[in-house]
Amino acid sequence: MPIDSSSQQSGQLDTPVIIIGAGMAGLTCAVYLKQAGINALVLEASDGVGGRVRTDVVDGFRLDRGFQIFLTAYPEAKRLLNYSSLNLHAFRSGALIHQQAEPTWLSLLNPVQEPLSVFQTLVSPVGTFGDKLRIVELLRRTQELPLYDLFRQTPITTLALLHEIGFSDQMIERFFRPFFGGVFLEDTLTTSSNFFEFCFRMFFLGDAAIPANGIEAIPNQLASWLGTGQIRLQTPVKQVSGHTVYLDSGETLTGRAVVLAVDAAQAARLTGRPAPPEQAFNHTTCTYFAVRSDQFTDEQAHKKLLLLNTHRSSAVHNVAVLSDVAPSYAPTGQTLVSVSTQRLIMFDEAELTRKIRAELSSWFGEGVHHWRHLRTYHIPHALPAYNPAQAGNDIVRQSLQLADGLYQCGDQTTYPSLNGAMQTGREVAERIIEGI
Repeated sequence: MPIDSSSQQSGQLDTPVIIIGAGMAGLTCAVYLKQAGINALVLEASDGVGGRVRTDVVDGFRLDRGFQIFLTAYPEAKRLLNYSSLNLHAFRSGALIHQQAEPTWLSLLNPVQEPLSVFQTLVSPVGTFGDKLRIVELLRRTQELPLYDLFRQTPITTLALLHEIGFSDQMIERFFRPFFGGVFLEDTLTTSSNFFEFCFRMFFLGDAAIPANGIEAIPNQLASWLGTGQIRLQTPVKQVSGHTVYLDSGETLTGRAVVLAVDAAQAARLTGRPAPPEQAFNHTTCTYFAVRSDQFTDEQAHKKLLLLNTHRSSAVHNVAVLSDVAPSYAPTGQTLVSVSTQRLIMFDEAELTRKIRAELSSWFGEGVHHWRHLRTYHIPHALPAYNPAQAGNDIVRQSLQLADGLYQCGDQTTYPSLNGAMQTGREVAERIIEGI
Protein backbone atom coordinates (compact mmCIF):
# COMPACT_ATOMS: atom_id res chain seq x y z
CA MET A 1 0.00 0.00 0.00
CA PRO A 2 1.63 3.33 -1.05
CA ILE A 3 2.52 5.74 1.74
CA ASP A 4 0.72 9.10 1.76
CA SER A 5 3.61 11.40 1.02
CA SER A 6 1.70 14.39 2.42
CA SER A 7 2.08 12.89 5.88
CA GLN A 8 5.86 12.88 5.67
CA GLN A 9 7.92 15.68 7.05
CA SER A 10 9.01 18.27 4.47
CA GLY A 11 12.66 17.74 5.37
CA GLN A 12 12.41 14.09 4.51
CA LEU A 13 10.68 14.88 1.21
CA ASP A 14 13.47 17.24 0.20
CA THR A 15 16.17 14.63 0.84
CA PRO A 16 16.11 11.77 -1.64
CA VAL A 17 17.38 8.26 -1.29
CA ILE A 18 20.52 8.16 -3.42
CA ILE A 19 20.92 5.03 -5.52
CA ILE A 20 24.29 4.45 -7.18
CA GLY A 21 23.88 2.44 -10.35
CA ALA A 22 21.03 2.35 -12.89
CA GLY A 23 21.12 -1.39 -13.49
CA MET A 24 18.16 -3.68 -12.89
CA ALA A 25 18.62 -3.68 -9.10
CA GLY A 26 18.91 0.10 -8.77
CA LEU A 27 16.02 0.85 -11.10
CA THR A 28 13.80 -1.71 -9.38
CA CYS A 29 14.58 -0.15 -6.00
CA ALA A 30 13.80 3.34 -7.33
CA VAL A 31 10.47 2.24 -8.84
CA TYR A 32 9.28 0.62 -5.61
CA LEU A 33 10.33 3.67 -3.63
CA LYS A 34 8.39 5.92 -6.00
CA GLN A 35 5.31 3.72 -5.62
CA ALA A 36 5.58 4.36 -1.87
CA GLY A 37 5.85 8.12 -2.36
CA ILE A 38 9.59 8.26 -1.60
CA ASN A 39 11.87 10.27 -3.87
CA ALA A 40 15.02 8.58 -5.17
CA LEU A 41 17.92 9.97 -7.18
CA VAL A 42 19.71 7.40 -9.35
CA LEU A 43 23.34 8.13 -10.27
CA GLU A 44 24.78 6.26 -13.26
CA ALA A 45 28.37 6.51 -14.45
CA SER A 46 27.68 5.40 -18.04
CA ASP A 47 25.62 6.99 -20.82
CA GLY A 48 22.51 4.83 -20.33
CA VAL A 49 20.50 2.70 -17.94
CA GLY A 50 20.65 -1.09 -17.65
CA GLY A 51 24.11 -1.89 -16.31
CA ARG A 52 24.93 -5.26 -17.90
CA VAL A 53 21.51 -5.26 -19.60
CA ARG A 54 22.31 -2.98 -22.57
CA THR A 55 21.72 -3.00 -26.32
CA ASP A 56 23.62 -1.20 -29.09
CA VAL A 57 22.29 -0.51 -32.59
CA VAL A 58 25.01 -1.12 -35.21
CA ASP A 59 24.20 -0.77 -38.93
CA GLY A 60 20.55 -1.47 -38.13
CA PHE A 61 21.28 -4.59 -36.03
CA ARG A 62 20.33 -4.77 -32.36
CA LEU A 63 23.32 -6.09 -30.44
CA ASP A 64 22.78 -7.00 -26.81
CA ARG A 65 25.97 -6.58 -24.82
CA GLY A 66 26.53 -10.29 -24.44
CA PHE A 67 23.99 -12.93 -25.39
CA GLN A 68 21.10 -12.60 -22.95
CA ILE A 69 17.67 -14.14 -22.68
CA PHE A 70 14.78 -13.16 -20.47
CA LEU A 71 12.94 -15.91 -18.59
CA THR A 72 9.28 -14.94 -18.43
CA ALA A 73 8.67 -17.16 -15.39
CA TYR A 74 10.90 -15.00 -13.17
CA PRO A 75 8.60 -14.15 -10.22
CA GLU A 76 10.10 -10.71 -9.61
CA ALA A 77 9.77 -9.77 -13.26
CA LYS A 78 6.14 -10.95 -13.35
CA ARG A 79 5.48 -8.88 -10.25
CA LEU A 80 6.72 -5.59 -11.72
CA LEU A 81 7.20 -5.59 -15.51
CA ASN A 82 4.61 -5.05 -18.24
CA TYR A 83 5.29 -7.98 -20.57
CA SER A 84 2.85 -6.84 -23.23
CA SER A 85 4.68 -3.57 -23.89
CA LEU A 86 8.03 -5.39 -24.08
CA ASN A 87 6.80 -7.23 -27.21
CA LEU A 88 8.59 -10.45 -26.26
CA HIS A 89 9.66 -13.05 -28.83
CA ALA A 90 10.29 -16.56 -27.51
CA PHE A 91 12.84 -19.22 -28.39
CA ARG A 92 11.47 -22.71 -28.76
CA SER A 93 11.95 -24.73 -25.58
CA GLY A 94 14.80 -27.15 -26.20
CA ALA A 95 18.08 -27.16 -28.07
CA LEU A 96 19.86 -28.42 -31.14
CA ILE A 97 23.16 -29.98 -30.15
CA HIS A 98 26.23 -30.13 -32.38
CA GLN A 99 28.78 -32.87 -31.78
CA GLN A 100 31.87 -34.08 -33.62
CA ALA A 101 30.65 -37.68 -33.87
CA GLU A 102 27.84 -38.95 -36.08
CA PRO A 103 25.08 -37.93 -36.14
CA THR A 104 26.41 -34.38 -36.17
CA TRP A 105 23.17 -32.81 -34.90
CA LEU A 106 21.00 -33.99 -32.02
CA SER A 107 17.76 -32.40 -30.87
CA LEU A 108 16.09 -32.26 -27.49
CA LEU A 109 12.68 -30.58 -27.37
CA ASN A 110 10.44 -29.84 -24.41
CA PRO A 111 7.32 -32.02 -24.78
CA VAL A 112 5.57 -29.96 -22.10
CA GLN A 113 5.46 -27.01 -24.51
CA GLU A 114 5.47 -29.06 -27.72
CA PRO A 115 3.39 -32.19 -27.08
CA LEU A 116 3.88 -33.48 -30.64
CA SER A 117 7.63 -33.73 -29.97
CA VAL A 118 7.25 -36.25 -27.14
CA PHE A 119 8.14 -39.30 -29.23
CA GLN A 120 11.01 -37.51 -30.93
CA THR A 121 12.35 -36.51 -27.52
CA LEU A 122 12.01 -40.00 -26.06
CA VAL A 123 14.04 -41.59 -28.86
CA SER A 124 16.59 -38.77 -29.13
CA PRO A 125 20.18 -40.05 -28.72
CA VAL A 126 20.98 -37.04 -26.53
CA GLY A 127 20.56 -39.38 -23.54
CA THR A 128 19.13 -42.72 -22.55
CA PHE A 129 15.43 -43.48 -22.14
CA GLY A 130 16.05 -43.50 -18.39
CA ASP A 131 17.51 -39.99 -18.66
CA LYS A 132 14.27 -38.74 -20.22
CA LEU A 133 12.32 -40.20 -17.28
CA ARG A 134 14.75 -38.56 -14.85
CA ILE A 135 14.08 -35.19 -16.49
CA VAL A 136 10.39 -35.64 -15.67
CA GLU A 137 11.35 -36.46 -12.08
CA LEU A 138 13.65 -33.42 -11.93
CA LEU A 139 10.80 -31.28 -13.22
CA ARG A 140 8.48 -32.63 -10.51
CA ARG A 141 11.15 -32.12 -7.85
CA THR A 142 11.79 -28.49 -8.79
CA GLN A 143 8.09 -27.60 -8.95
CA GLU A 144 6.94 -28.97 -5.60
CA LEU A 145 9.04 -26.75 -3.31
CA PRO A 146 8.29 -23.05 -2.72
CA LEU A 147 11.17 -20.95 -4.07
CA TYR A 148 12.27 -19.94 -0.56
CA ASP A 149 12.56 -23.58 0.49
CA LEU A 150 14.29 -24.50 -2.77
CA PHE A 151 17.08 -22.05 -1.95
CA ARG A 152 17.26 -23.26 1.68
CA GLN A 153 18.23 -26.78 0.66
CA THR A 154 21.77 -27.86 1.51
CA PRO A 155 23.58 -27.15 -1.77
CA ILE A 156 26.10 -29.29 -3.63
CA THR A 157 27.53 -28.66 -7.07
CA THR A 158 25.25 -28.98 -10.08
CA LEU A 159 27.42 -31.80 -11.42
CA ALA A 160 27.18 -33.69 -8.13
CA LEU A 161 23.39 -33.32 -8.14
CA LEU A 162 23.09 -34.64 -11.70
CA HIS A 163 25.16 -37.70 -10.73
CA GLU A 164 23.11 -38.12 -7.55
CA ILE A 165 19.87 -38.14 -9.53
CA GLY A 166 21.37 -40.77 -11.83
CA PHE A 167 21.81 -38.98 -15.14
CA SER A 168 24.18 -40.74 -17.51
CA ASP A 169 27.50 -39.20 -18.52
CA GLN A 170 26.11 -39.11 -22.05
CA MET A 171 23.20 -36.90 -20.98
CA ILE A 172 25.45 -34.64 -18.91
CA GLU A 173 28.01 -34.14 -21.70
CA ARG A 174 25.49 -33.79 -24.53
CA PHE A 175 22.92 -31.57 -22.82
CA PHE A 176 23.46 -30.39 -19.25
CA ARG A 177 27.07 -29.23 -19.60
CA PRO A 178 26.64 -27.27 -22.86
CA PHE A 179 23.21 -25.86 -21.95
CA PHE A 180 23.69 -24.94 -18.30
CA GLY A 181 27.36 -24.20 -18.82
CA GLY A 182 26.06 -21.42 -21.07
CA VAL A 183 23.58 -20.27 -18.43
CA PHE A 184 26.16 -20.26 -15.61
CA LEU A 185 29.09 -19.17 -17.84
CA GLU A 186 31.19 -22.01 -16.43
CA ASP A 187 31.51 -25.53 -17.84
CA THR A 188 32.66 -27.44 -14.77
CA LEU A 189 29.11 -27.18 -13.35
CA THR A 190 30.41 -26.19 -9.93
CA THR A 191 27.52 -23.72 -9.62
CA SER A 192 25.26 -24.41 -6.64
CA SER A 193 22.64 -27.11 -7.16
CA ASN A 194 19.81 -25.00 -5.72
CA PHE A 195 20.43 -22.31 -8.33
CA PHE A 196 20.45 -25.01 -11.02
CA GLU A 197 17.07 -26.25 -9.78
CA PHE A 198 15.74 -22.70 -9.81
CA CYS A 199 16.90 -22.19 -13.41
CA PHE A 200 15.52 -25.55 -14.51
CA ARG A 201 12.18 -24.61 -13.00
CA MET A 202 12.15 -21.22 -14.73
CA PHE A 203 12.95 -22.69 -18.16
CA PHE A 204 10.09 -25.16 -17.92
CA LEU A 205 7.48 -22.82 -16.41
CA GLY A 206 7.83 -20.05 -18.97
CA ASP A 207 9.53 -18.88 -22.14
CA ALA A 208 13.09 -17.87 -22.87
CA ALA A 209 12.53 -14.65 -24.78
CA ILE A 210 14.01 -11.42 -26.08
CA PRO A 211 12.19 -8.08 -26.41
CA ALA A 212 11.68 -6.77 -29.95
CA ASN A 213 13.79 -3.68 -29.20
CA GLY A 214 16.62 -5.59 -27.55
CA ILE A 215 17.28 -6.65 -23.97
CA GLU A 216 17.73 -3.01 -22.91
CA ALA A 217 13.98 -2.55 -23.36
CA ILE A 218 13.59 -4.12 -19.91
CA PRO A 219 15.54 -1.51 -17.88
CA ASN A 220 14.21 1.22 -20.20
CA GLN A 221 10.70 0.28 -19.13
CA LEU A 222 11.60 0.69 -15.47
CA ALA A 223 13.35 4.00 -16.16
CA SER A 224 10.26 5.30 -17.97
CA TRP A 225 8.26 4.92 -14.75
CA LEU A 226 10.54 7.31 -12.86
CA GLY A 227 10.09 11.06 -12.80
CA THR A 228 12.02 13.64 -14.78
CA GLY A 229 15.37 14.28 -13.17
CA GLN A 230 15.39 11.09 -11.09
CA ILE A 231 18.22 9.59 -13.17
CA ARG A 232 21.53 11.38 -13.72
CA LEU A 233 23.64 9.72 -16.41
CA GLN A 234 27.41 10.13 -16.86
CA THR A 235 27.70 10.88 -13.15
CA PRO A 236 30.51 8.70 -11.76
CA VAL A 237 30.83 8.39 -8.00
CA LYS A 238 34.22 8.59 -6.34
CA GLN A 239 33.42 7.54 -2.78
CA VAL A 240 30.62 6.87 -0.32
CA SER A 241 30.82 7.62 3.38
CA GLY A 242 27.69 7.11 5.45
CA HIS A 243 24.88 9.14 3.87
CA THR A 244 27.32 11.25 1.84
CA VAL A 245 28.20 10.61 -1.80
CA TYR A 246 31.29 12.21 -3.38
CA LEU A 247 31.17 12.56 -7.16
CA ASP A 248 34.17 12.56 -9.49
CA SER A 249 33.15 16.09 -10.47
CA GLY A 250 33.79 17.30 -6.93
CA GLU A 251 30.10 17.65 -6.10
CA THR A 252 28.90 16.25 -2.79
CA LEU A 253 25.40 14.85 -2.24
CA THR A 254 23.70 13.78 0.98
CA GLY A 255 20.84 11.31 0.97
CA ARG A 256 18.22 10.11 3.40
CA ALA A 257 19.82 6.74 2.66
CA VAL A 258 22.37 5.49 0.14
CA VAL A 259 21.98 2.33 -1.92
CA LEU A 260 24.91 0.68 -3.70
CA ALA A 261 23.34 -0.93 -6.76
CA VAL A 262 26.63 -1.79 -8.43
CA ASP A 263 28.65 -4.99 -8.76
CA ALA A 264 30.88 -6.31 -5.99
CA ALA A 265 34.04 -4.75 -7.41
CA GLN A 266 32.50 -1.28 -7.66
CA ALA A 267 30.88 -1.55 -4.23
CA ALA A 268 34.26 -2.41 -2.70
CA ARG A 269 35.92 0.54 -4.44
CA LEU A 270 33.29 3.02 -3.28
CA THR A 271 33.39 1.92 0.35
CA GLY A 272 37.13 1.29 0.63
CA ARG A 273 36.77 -2.47 1.19
CA PRO A 274 39.09 -5.07 -0.38
CA ALA A 275 38.24 -5.83 -3.98
CA PRO A 276 36.88 -9.33 -4.71
CA PRO A 277 39.24 -11.68 -6.61
CA GLU A 278 38.70 -12.36 -10.32
CA GLN A 279 37.52 -15.85 -9.34
CA ALA A 280 34.43 -14.17 -7.90
CA PHE A 281 33.16 -13.58 -11.45
CA ASN A 282 32.34 -15.70 -14.48
CA HIS A 283 33.09 -14.14 -17.83
CA THR A 284 31.95 -14.48 -21.41
CA THR A 285 32.59 -13.16 -24.89
CA CYS A 286 29.87 -12.59 -27.48
CA THR A 287 30.67 -12.21 -31.18
CA TYR A 288 28.05 -10.96 -33.64
CA PHE A 289 27.93 -11.63 -37.38
CA ALA A 290 25.71 -10.21 -40.12
CA VAL A 291 24.69 -12.66 -42.84
CA ARG A 292 22.67 -11.99 -45.98
CA SER A 293 19.42 -13.88 -45.57
CA ASP A 294 19.81 -15.54 -48.98
CA GLN A 295 23.07 -17.05 -47.65
CA PHE A 296 21.39 -18.43 -44.54
CA THR A 297 18.53 -20.83 -45.17
CA ASP A 298 15.64 -21.76 -42.91
CA GLU A 299 17.26 -25.15 -42.39
CA GLN A 300 20.40 -23.45 -41.09
CA ALA A 301 18.39 -21.17 -38.81
CA HIS A 302 16.96 -24.28 -37.15
CA LYS A 303 13.65 -22.68 -36.27
CA LYS A 304 14.27 -20.61 -33.13
CA LEU A 305 16.33 -23.21 -31.24
CA LEU A 306 19.51 -22.49 -29.32
CA LEU A 307 22.49 -24.31 -30.88
CA LEU A 308 24.86 -25.95 -28.37
CA ASN A 309 28.38 -27.30 -28.91
CA THR A 310 29.42 -30.39 -26.95
CA HIS A 311 33.08 -29.67 -27.75
CA ARG A 312 33.61 -27.17 -24.94
CA SER A 313 37.32 -26.51 -25.57
CA SER A 314 36.46 -24.88 -28.90
CA ALA A 315 35.92 -21.18 -29.58
CA VAL A 316 32.22 -21.75 -30.30
CA HIS A 317 30.14 -22.72 -27.30
CA ASN A 318 26.59 -21.58 -28.07
CA VAL A 319 25.06 -20.08 -31.22
CA ALA A 320 21.78 -18.18 -31.54
CA VAL A 321 20.19 -16.92 -34.74
CA LEU A 322 18.57 -13.95 -33.04
CA SER A 323 16.74 -12.49 -36.03
CA ASP A 324 15.05 -15.88 -36.49
CA VAL A 325 13.50 -15.36 -33.05
CA ALA A 326 12.95 -11.57 -33.23
CA PRO A 327 13.09 -10.25 -36.82
CA SER A 328 13.53 -6.69 -35.49
CA TYR A 329 17.07 -7.60 -34.42
CA ALA A 330 18.25 -7.32 -38.05
CA PRO A 331 17.45 -5.12 -41.08
CA THR A 332 15.28 -6.58 -43.83
CA GLY A 333 17.17 -9.17 -45.86
CA GLN A 334 19.78 -9.72 -43.13
CA THR A 335 20.31 -12.36 -40.44
CA LEU A 336 21.96 -11.75 -37.05
CA VAL A 337 24.04 -14.56 -35.57
CA SER A 338 25.35 -14.50 -32.00
CA VAL A 339 28.27 -16.72 -30.93
CA SER A 340 29.12 -17.15 -27.24
CA THR A 341 32.56 -18.14 -25.96
CA GLN A 342 33.62 -18.85 -22.38
CA ARG A 343 36.86 -19.21 -20.43
CA LEU A 344 38.89 -16.65 -22.39
CA ILE A 345 41.89 -15.67 -20.29
CA MET A 346 43.75 -13.80 -23.01
CA PHE A 347 41.45 -11.92 -25.37
CA ASP A 348 42.38 -11.32 -29.02
CA GLU A 349 39.34 -10.24 -31.02
CA ALA A 350 40.81 -10.88 -34.48
CA GLU A 351 42.12 -14.33 -33.56
CA LEU A 352 38.85 -15.30 -31.88
CA THR A 353 36.86 -14.20 -34.94
CA ARG A 354 39.14 -16.27 -37.19
CA LYS A 355 38.69 -19.35 -34.98
CA ILE A 356 34.90 -18.94 -34.88
CA ARG A 357 34.70 -18.73 -38.67
CA ALA A 358 36.90 -21.79 -39.05
CA GLU A 359 34.82 -23.85 -36.62
CA LEU A 360 31.44 -22.75 -37.93
CA SER A 361 32.40 -23.61 -41.49
CA SER A 362 31.97 -27.25 -40.46
CA TRP A 363 28.48 -26.39 -39.17
CA PHE A 364 27.17 -24.19 -41.99
CA GLY A 365 29.61 -24.53 -44.90
CA GLU A 366 32.38 -22.36 -46.35
CA GLY A 367 29.97 -19.43 -46.73
CA VAL A 368 30.71 -18.63 -43.07
CA HIS A 369 33.98 -17.00 -44.20
CA HIS A 370 31.87 -14.33 -45.90
CA TRP A 371 29.89 -13.49 -42.77
CA ARG A 372 30.47 -9.87 -41.77
CA HIS A 373 31.85 -9.39 -38.28
CA LEU A 374 29.80 -6.69 -36.54
CA ARG A 375 31.15 -6.43 -33.00
CA THR A 376 32.67 -8.46 -30.18
CA TYR A 377 31.82 -7.93 -26.52
CA HIS A 378 34.26 -9.29 -23.94
CA ILE A 379 32.62 -9.17 -20.51
CA PRO A 380 35.00 -10.18 -17.70
CA HIS A 381 32.45 -9.60 -14.90
CA ALA A 382 29.41 -11.02 -16.68
CA LEU A 383 28.01 -12.91 -13.66
CA PRO A 384 28.98 -13.40 -10.02
CA ALA A 385 30.24 -16.92 -9.37
CA TYR A 386 27.86 -18.88 -7.17
CA ASN A 387 29.27 -22.07 -5.68
CA PRO A 388 27.79 -24.25 -2.89
CA ALA A 389 29.81 -22.50 -0.18
CA GLN A 390 28.27 -19.15 -1.14
CA ALA A 391 24.78 -20.59 -1.55
CA GLY A 392 24.77 -22.39 1.77
CA ASN A 393 26.46 -19.88 4.04
CA ASP A 394 24.54 -16.86 5.32
CA ILE A 395 27.83 -15.24 6.35
CA VAL A 396 29.26 -15.54 2.84
CA ARG A 397 26.07 -14.16 1.28
CA GLN A 398 26.11 -10.39 1.34
CA SER A 399 23.92 -8.45 3.75
CA LEU A 400 21.56 -5.95 2.15
CA GLN A 401 22.29 -3.40 4.90
CA LEU A 402 25.95 -2.48 5.36
CA ALA A 403 25.49 0.24 7.98
CA ASP A 404 22.88 2.68 9.25
CA GLY A 405 21.37 4.22 6.13
CA LEU A 406 23.74 2.35 3.77
CA TYR A 407 22.36 -0.52 1.69
CA GLN A 408 23.41 -2.64 -1.25
CA CYS A 409 21.47 -4.63 -3.82
CA GLY A 410 22.23 -6.66 -6.91
CA ASP A 411 22.60 -10.28 -7.88
CA GLN A 412 26.00 -10.51 -6.17
CA THR A 413 24.12 -10.30 -2.86
CA THR A 414 21.89 -13.29 -3.59
CA TYR A 415 22.08 -15.48 -6.74
CA PRO A 416 23.26 -14.50 -10.24
CA SER A 417 20.26 -13.56 -12.36
CA LEU A 418 18.00 -10.72 -13.40
CA ASN A 419 15.45 -12.10 -10.92
CA GLY A 420 18.02 -11.92 -8.11
CA ALA A 421 18.85 -8.30 -9.00
CA MET A 422 15.18 -7.29 -9.02
CA GLN A 423 14.46 -9.21 -5.82
CA THR A 424 17.19 -7.45 -3.85
CA GLY A 425 16.20 -4.06 -5.29
CA ARG A 426 12.67 -4.62 -4.02
CA GLU A 427 13.85 -5.90 -0.63
CA VAL A 428 16.09 -2.86 -0.07
CA ALA A 429 13.22 -0.55 -0.99
CA GLU A 430 10.98 -2.33 1.50
CA ARG A 431 13.58 -1.91 4.25
CA ILE A 432 13.85 1.81 3.55
CA ILE A 433 10.06 2.20 3.49
CA GLU A 434 9.71 0.34 6.78
CA GLY A 435 12.33 2.55 8.39
CA ILE A 436 10.49 5.79 7.65
